[in-house]
Amino acid sequence: MNRNRLKYLAALAMLLDHIAWAFVPTASVLGQLMHTVGRLTAPIMLYFLAEGYVHTRSLPRYAGRLALFTLISWVPCSLFDRGTWPTAYFGMIFTMLLGLIAIRVWDDRSLSLAGKAAAIFALCMLSLFGDWMVLGVLWPLIFFVFREDERRKWLAYAGAALCFCALMLVESGKSRIFQFGMLLAPPLLRCYNGEPGSRAAFHKWFFYVFYPAHLLVLWYLKAHVI
Repeated sequence: MNRNRLKYLAALAMLLDHIAWAFVPTASVLGQLMHTVGRLTAPIMLYFLAEGYVHTRSLPRYAGRLALFTLISWVPCSLFDRGTWPTAYFGMIFTMLLGLIAIRVWDDRSLSLAGKAAAIFALCMLSLFGDWMVLGVLWPLIFFVFREDERRKWLAYAGAALCFCALMLVESGKSRIFQFGMLLAPPLLRCYNGEPGSRAAFHKWFFYVFYPAHLLVLWYLKAHVI
């Protein structure tokens, strides 16, 4: 599959996940299934974040887009997740921005290893104010560092995922068993053929617009209609 098809699959998985958060009991079989599918979204988007770092023509413009849509998404993310605004919750695009910065830090040869580690730790802490905390910083870094080594890349990905799943099970019990759906992402991403697909502007901007728009619609339906 090309990049566009995988990104649209990620958007569909995200929509199912958020519908479940809004309207389906988490402990139900349907809720667990929808959230399991939803675990595909972040790995796919963060994988292509690392790809974007490698192939972008302008890193400042790429980071600027993420920063802009972090601000645009702030209200919908806060309303959907917390039911109010303003909050100190900035959503997934914020975490993606931190992940991009983490890759840039690692790629900076002027920094010492200790300096890189300190900066990445600080970015992980900042990710607590976004979605997919910590993993949203570490996964794109893993995808970048091990981009030429498939075995190490997916072992490191799985190690981070399993640590997160274990923490969720300890904190919330069996209701978070769906987190193991993250382990479905590697086989899917291995189907990536390295092709971007159509370069039409629609494909470039779809996710940026869809993310805040669908959260706003779901919040409105939950708060005022259903």
